[in-house]
Amino acid sequence: MPVPGTTTDIALPPHPVVPVQSFDSITLIPATPGQIKRYDRIEFQGDYAVYEVPKGPLDCSEELALVSGWEPLTNPEGALFFYHSHKRVFTDADIRTSGMVANISKAVEKAYKGVDNAGIHLRPSVELVLELMEGDREEWGYYFADHDNRVIFWFEAHRSNELIGNVRGVKCTNHIRYALESQYWLHIELYPNKRFLPKDVVLRLREIVMYTQADNITSDTSLAPFSSDEVASMLSLMDPLMNSAGIEHEYAHEHSVWIVARFMGEFCNAKFVNFCGQPGARLNADQSLYGDPNSRSNNILLRVMNFVLFGSPNAHNKALQKIWVDLTIVQPRWKNFIDRLNSEWNGYTIFSTVMLAVDISFLAVPSVQTQTAAILVSYMSALCTMGSLVVSLILAGQVNDSRRDSAKSVASFMEGMSGSVLGLESLALMLSLPYALLIWAMAFFAAALSIVIFNTSGVVTISIVSPIWVAIFILATWPVLASNDVHISHLLPWIKNQIKSHPEPSLTTTRSRVASHV
Repeated sequence: MPVPGTTTDIALPPHPVVPVQSFDSITLIPATPGQIKRYDRIEFQGDYAVYEVPKGPLDCSEELALVSGWEPLTNPEGALFFYHSHKRVFTDADIRTSGMVANISKAVEKAYKGVDNAGIHLRPSVELVLELMEGDREEWGYYFADHDNRVIFWFEAHRSNELIGNVRGVKCTNHIRYALESQYWLHIELYPNKRFLPKDVVLRLREIVMYTQADNITSDTSLAPFSSDEVASMLSLMDPLMNSAGIEHEYAHEHSVWIVARFMGEFCNAKFVNFCGQPGARLNADQSLYGDPNSRSNNILLRVMNFVLFGSPNAHNKALQKIWVDLTIVQPRWKNFIDRLNSEWNGYTIFSTVMLAVDISFLAVPSVQTQTAAILVSYMSALCTMGSLVVSLILAGQVNDSRRDSAKSVASFMEGMSGSVLGLESLALMLSLPYALLIWAMAFFAAALSIVIFNTSGVVTISIVSPIWVAIFILATWPVLASNDVHISHLLPWIKNQIKSHPEPSLTTTRSRVASHV
């Protein structure tokens, strides 16, 4: 997305020759667009004061005037940055600060000097970005953006954790290219002003969006970084974007450029994470390229807790493994998972409230007040009910706080949970508590009711209730046993083997034994 008026046959303007010693104090550090600290810069305003508007038509030309060749521009999001058209340099540093022009000029010259020393031929469309590092005017982060190849680069070899992220096994240049292109689109997103929108880019984006929507519709394991509803909204923007594409000089298109850059960056990053074009590329969202994370844990503690919590941890763990694949969050699934959890927790809150009222009412029954065991078990039921209610409210508040806002915050949360003693299973155990405590509350209430029935009823009542109670107990424990891979069908071969290993004695053998005994 070159600046208007730039063509491939126009050479870069010559840069003034500066003695080497004039910028020896400047340190250049390879950086990426993701390291631009634009969103971390917070400038607190002073006391409230009513601004006096000057008389006559408002004139902002003085504030918007060039500062030593640097033009102030405003990103569609509202951020202020500066652009030097002669040297083709962008920066978020405030050029109007005293001494800043001299420092950044040294950094610019040192960057281009580094390119010359490295023997790199710069295309006319290449841009330089400088980022002031931690307020130190002597240290600048830098990168170059190549519009012809749509990548970023440096004049030195560079290993970047920010570029790779959690992706392991990057070996080929045609793989890392997707990461570089994703960062290129982030560069365009940060600095979309004074650009036109190439039609081929919009056509490519439209093809990607249409494919993504088709994949979402026809597959439950789509690799799309957006949900079907989000992609449908993106499709509605394609026609307006096509109307803006290819128009160079009529009016500014920074908003359209920003939209395309944001979408393209997300899709390129998804291709990088999923090893697009590589042997063994990830083809569905459940596929792990770093080993099988879905293998059942042999930790005896987890198996015991899964049984005690009625199989809920195992179910949650399977869902989490489909959300957190190879240290990467599947954002659409996370959103659906959180929505489902919120719905379940709302239901548990209602059930817990009803169950607590039932326990209190049960304790008020006169015949129960003489049954010490029933009272004790009812207390346990009430405590479990309160635990389910409190945990549901706490989890709902925590999840709705910040962990569902962005993929980055969710990934940070999941990575922290994965590093705990029990790993991701600890999160599954935590999410299982509202359901399991509510089930235990019902079980204790059933036990208290049974104690009252068996201690206060006659033989006829007990004989009728007992088989029904046993049947309900078996049916209630069946799902729990099934979730722990305990099935009656697994016991049948063992029973048959036991029968075969102990055959019944024949009639002849029996008679001989009787005769000998006589």
